[in-house]
Amino acid sequence: MVLSDKKIRELLDQGELVIHPLEDDQIKQEGARMGRQIQPASVDLRLGSHFLKLDEHNIPYIDLENPAKYISFEKDEIILPPHSFILATTMEYVRLPNNLTAFVEGRSSIGRMGLFIQNAGWVDPGFEGEITLELYNANQLPIRLKSGRRVCQLVFAQMDQEAFYPYQGKYQGQRDATGSQVYLDSENRQKQRQD
Repeated sequence: MVLSDKKIRELLDQGELVIHPLEDDQIKQEGARMGRQIQPASVDLRLGSHFLKLDEHNIPYIDLENPAKYISFEKDEIILPPHSFILATTMEYVRLPNNLTAFVEGRSSIGRMGLFIQNAGWVDPGFEGEITLELYNANQLPIRLKSGRRVCQLVFAQMDQEAFYPYQGKYQGQRDATGSQVYLDSENRQKQRQD
């Protein structure tokens, strides 16, 4: 079951769901509370100011067994060249309870400009941290991005029961854009033991 704005607000007020910072509410003329980030069935998240770019000039290739090399930088505004990829972070720190999962979706208005936003599309129950986003410019033209801009949304789904093993993985508690840690996967550890 996908959560409504009313349920999302309820969980935030109770402290079961944490999204911080979250912009203040605005009052619509009819008197209903309407959040600037809280949408009818999602919460918009904003682009942070920390980015990671693969150090493509100093590595011959990327493999799944070794850490990738990144260039880390902080900026309030970046220009993403055509057909380029970069890791970014959200401004918001998120903590999900053990009975909620979330889907990360790019905002339609941003996608229509040719900016693809992803994070593998999924946030496990029990996850806590900033969301690392994978940004790809599918255009022939550069795209200018500014921190603080709403770029993606979290859609929350109630699970049938609490997760038996809530998320405690390698990205738990992450701050800033976090590079791939696929080299820590169990397949690689098994291979190392065999060698």
